[in-house]
Amino acid sequence: MIVLAQLLVVLDSTVLAVALPSAQQDLGFSDASRQWVLTAYTLAFGGLLLLGGRIADRIGLKRCLALGVTGFGVVSAIGGAANSGGMLIACRAAQGVFAALLAPCTLALINVIFPDKRERGKAFGIYSGVLVAGGALGLLIGGSLTEYLSWRWCMYVNVPVTAVALLGALTVLPLLPGHHIKLDLFGGLVGCSGLVAMVYGFGHVAEQGWDSALVIGLLIASVLLLGLFTVIQSKRSSPLLPLRIVTDRNRAGAFATMVFSSIGLFGMLLFLTYQLQEVMGYSPLRTGFAFLPLLAANVSVSAMSTTLLLPRVRPRYLLATGLTIAALGLFLLTRMTPESSYWDGILPGEVVLGLGLGTVMAPCAATATNEVAKSDTGVASAFFNTSTQIGASIGTALLNTIAANATKVYQGAHPGIRAVRATVHGYVVAGRWAAGLLLMAALMAVVLITAAPFRPSEDDEWSDTGAAGVPG
Repeated sequence: MIVLAQLLVVLDSTVLAVALPSAQQDLGFSDASRQWVLTAYTLAFGGLLLLGGRIADRIGLKRCLALGVTGFGVVSAIGGAANSGGMLIACRAAQGVFAALLAPCTLALINVIFPDKRERGKAFGIYSGVLVAGGALGLLIGGSLTEYLSWRWCMYVNVPVTAVALLGALTVLPLLPGHHIKLDLFGGLVGCSGLVAMVYGFGHVAEQGWDSALVIGLLIASVLLLGLFTVIQSKRSSPLLPLRIVTDRNRAGAFATMVFSSIGLFGMLLFLTYQLQEVMGYSPLRTGFAFLPLLAANVSVSAMSTTLLLPRVRPRYLLATGLTIAALGLFLLTRMTPESSYWDGILPGEVVLGLGLGTVMAPCAATATNEVAKSDTGVASAFFNTSTQIGASIGTALLNTIAANATKVYQGAHPGIRAVRATVHGYVVAGRWAAGLLLMAALMAVVLITAAPFRPSEDDEWSDTGAAGVPG
């Protein structure tokens, strides 16, 4: 049930990526707007995760999970019936809101159910496998549904899945009581507004340029709002984000590594989808299958790294090695041209990318939540998810901007060039930036993370903490 709930959250980060060209054609939204179908979900999800964790502590894990699953199913059904791009984007944002209630519960339950470090390491392995495999599976499912039914079924498919997850939550989980803790709604609003302003600012650079008053104003507002959020959290007795969580060197390193990794990775999924469908002429289903080698490479290495390497090798070395290999995979993908075939332009890079990612997620998740106080377990879990989703939001907006600008410059420098060649050039430039961001993440892991391997200890005890570590 935990895996199913987490899979639901991760699937919807990518399930519409393959279907996006079909949805765009059906609903008629612009190229500049298409990124928001993906970003609206990840931004709402990441921006509200901390508040979601606190809500889970207040009303209890079971109630929170049931509320999140139910709401997710309802807005998915509405989104499937969307008659405009704006309605679809609004429903995607609503999905992100309810996903923010689900995710803190799933990761907190791992810490509750698996107190032994060895068993917890295996559980994190499954969790990390779901994080990456779920994203790749979303591409395959999205392609299949779009090919044989309609892109709308990429939303409708969530309804039966949420029904099964809800049944599992109601029948398997005990009714854990909530706790009388304060919800910092104002702090949550300020923090989320700061993140929205940042991503919205990056997202408008492609249309209006870096010197646009709107872009500059949004980015300045994001800095001010996030600074205000930090001040608010330092003065609250029950903050959404206790600053001790992010001032711990190892956890800060894990969070920073995950942000930069996500910035580099998620935007490239969108470009690869359009390369396969619009440049190479792949159908949605064939596009989904084209991502399977990435999934297979990741799952094979992830299983080995969590059982054999995580208890023996320091996380910094696993992360640095994996991210460097993943960066090499992205560099290989930047060799693609309009004439490239799948076998020489896409496959080698995505296999290397998948191999590298196999040693990233589990060490990062384990480091981010290791040795936190019982009162901070869920907060650390929620902030790890926040790091992933906010990185994905920024990455999609930022890399889309880089690609659009590179395409425009290339067209200006080569009058009469085919539009598709300029478009692919934009993808290549964005890919180089993405690879550089992965190398930056690897450097952060080496410099900041000093944690020892996650070996089991004899004094590991069962914990009874809730979503934010509150007993229950």
